[in-house]
Order: sequence, then structure tokens, then C-alpha cells
Amino acid sequence: MRIAYFINQYPKVSHSFIRREILALERQGVQVKRFALRGWADAVADPEDAAELPRTRYLLRGGLMGLVRASLRAAIARPRCLGRAFMLALRMGRRADRPLPLHLVYLAEACQLYLWLVDAGAQHVHAHFGTNSAEVVMLAHALGGPGYSFTVHGPEEFDKPQALHLAAKMQAARFVVAISSYGRSQLYRWLPVDQWGKVQVVHCGLDQAFHSVPAQPVPQAPRLVCVGRLCEQKGQLLLVQALALLKQRGVVCELVLAGDGEMRPQVEAEMARHGLQAQVRITGWIASGQVRDELLNARALVLPSFAEGLPVVIMEAMALRRPVLSTYVAGIPELVQPGRTGWLFPAGDVDALADAMQACLAAPPDELQAMGDAARERVLQRHDVDTEAAKLLTLFRAHQPGQMR
Repeated sequence: MRIAYFINQYPKVSHSFIRREILALERQGVQVKRFALRGWADAVADPEDAAELPRTRYLLRGGLMGLVRASLRAAIARPRCLGRAFMLALRMGRRADRPLPLHLVYLAEACQLYLWLVDAGAQHVHAHFGTNSAEVVMLAHALGGPGYSFTVHGPEEFDKPQALHLAAKMQAARFVVAISSYGRSQLYRWLPVDQWGKVQVVHCGLDQAFHSVPAQPVPQAPRLVCVGRLCEQKGQLLLVQALALLKQRGVVCELVLAGDGEMRPQVEAEMARHGLQAQVRITGWIASGQVRDELLNARALVLPSFAEGLPVVIMEAMALRRPVLSTYVAGIPELVQPGRTGWLFPAGDVDALADAMQACLAAPPDELQAMGDAARERVLQRHDVDTEAAKLLTLFRAHQPGQMR
């Protein structure tokens, strides 16, 4: 089979799960062509991401003139299809989260993608995220390209489904993938009941780099790690406030914030306000091997998110036999079991977050080790990348992808 993947930005440190999925499909005999809007000039910390750069074609690399030329070629080759796609782009621009001119840019991008899909002989195209990437593949299909599907992760799609015209994208797709049961339930809300069957759950998967890491004892150091972009929805500001509460209680805790992002100045200011600079370390962006090291050197992962889909870092921590402290948000409770594989607490509750952190720090090592062992067993049952890629391949085959019109 010849499958195309389309992503807004690839490779990217936070999109490692897409790389794992693509490589797992290739191990199962699928030819995967990578297409992305951008990412060719971005510095990547992970060697595996660097290896994906020359394998990926970038729609925006040719600049505006490249899109203009592609649009002219599509107009000459398929004028009627382009007219229908133009009307579709206009509909997608009404009451949308982005202004109409951007949807016409998406149409130009779809023209380029359509031409490249023809060249590649792609039988099906799969996008990740229900945002503009799903719109571009839908418009490419309207131009005469292959059928498409896309994976919805959340939380953006759950926050503004109508502004993203999520229902229209799903109805025109061959099938739609949710990464959790919770995610599937949110997609059901925007589809007629007779189309619920096209929404299938395929979990994000972990590869052997996490499966095969030897068990390492829980460290004695009172250290917790939070992995993720420094942004509002990940809740790092509340994490610093919870650490300040622990300091008031006389509880010693070291905190590692593995990542970077737009809220780093505010996080650093909050650290300074509470005098926590000596207790908190911000790593900046790091490669997956360094993430593994940070997880192994901590007692547990703490992720006080306000909004999520199902964070891949939770899966990674559990595969490494580390308990997880997180919130009752989206798909997280489907994986993290309170008292067995970690702690759950209400999102936005600083006191409950501090209590969970204190309980983890006070737990004896053998209890944390038992929780870590249970966490590993659960995540490997549910999130093996080859098993999940096989589910996706079954969906590709079941929907009879054919050559382009």
C-alpha cells in the first residue's frame, strides 16, 4: 500500500508519536510518503527526527510562487474540480476560527499537495489533527485526490469544533481516528448517529526504546519531573505554586521542568516570587533520550494539565516504571489508575496537587516501585506502537483506498 501522511509541522519534538506511527507502518510493509507544511529549517534535538527531514516534502518550501504555480496547474488540469474545491474553501471560511483569506491559502496548499499525491501514486492520505491539516487534505480530495482520514488529538478540536468545521471534515472522511474513548465520545457529538461507526480508537504508541529500558530503582532524591511545553494548558504555574505550599509545610522537593515554551518568563517569575530558583530546574527542549533520563531520575511524573487529549509523556513515564500524578482530564483517567499506577486530582486545584505531590514524596520506595510495575504493565497492554499501527493499517485496508480520480 502507498499511504501519504500530511502534518502541519514535521518533524517536531512534540510530534514524536507521529514519527513512531509512520515507522511502525513501514515495518508492516506500507510505503509512507511524508508531506508537511513546514519544519525543514527547524533545529531538531533528536537524531531520529533529523533522519525524517530528507524524507519529507514541504509545501511551503517553494514560497508563495510555488503555491501560485501549483494552483495554476490544478486550474488547467482540473478546472471543474478546482471550482468545487473553491466553493468548499469558501464554506469552510464562514464563521471559522481563522479569516477567509487563510482558507484560500489552504486551497493553494491543497493544489500543491494534490499534485504531489498524483506523483506519489498515493492511495490514501492520513492527516494528524483536525485543524488546518485536515482541511488541506479534504480540499485535496475535492480536487480529485485520494480519500482521506485524520486523527483527532484534542484539546483544540474539542474546544472549538464548530469554528473548525469538524463535522464537515469528518463527514467527508473515509474514517476518523480518536486516541482515547473520551476523544471518540467528543467526536460522536458532532456526527449523526448513523455515522458513529466511522470513528475508531487507535492509541498513540510507544516503540522499543521505551519497552526495552531495564528496570531502574526509584531514586532516593525527592525529585519530580514535569515534561511538556511551558504553556497555560499544561499548568506549570500551578505546579510552582504547589511547590511553594510544600515549602511552607516543610516538605523538601526538587522539581524538573523538562521543556520550554511561551510561558517560560511567567514560570520563572513565579519561581522568583516564591524563592524557588534553587528547587526548580528548567531544561529547555531536550531529545527523547534526555527525557528518558529525566524520568528515570525522578520519583514520578507530575502533569497538572487543564486540557489534554492523552499525553504521550504519561505513556513514556509508565513504560519506564514511574508512577504518574495528573488530572481528571480527557483520556488521562483511562490510563492512570489512582492508588494503582499513580495519583489523580482535580484540574486547577493547587491544594489537591500539593497533597498528591506530598503523598508521592512520602511513599516508601517499594510502594512506588510496585506502582511503577503496574503502570508499565498497563501501558504496554494499551499502547504498543506496532499493535496500534496494525489497527490503523486494518482501517486503511477496510476502506478500500484506490487510485485518484
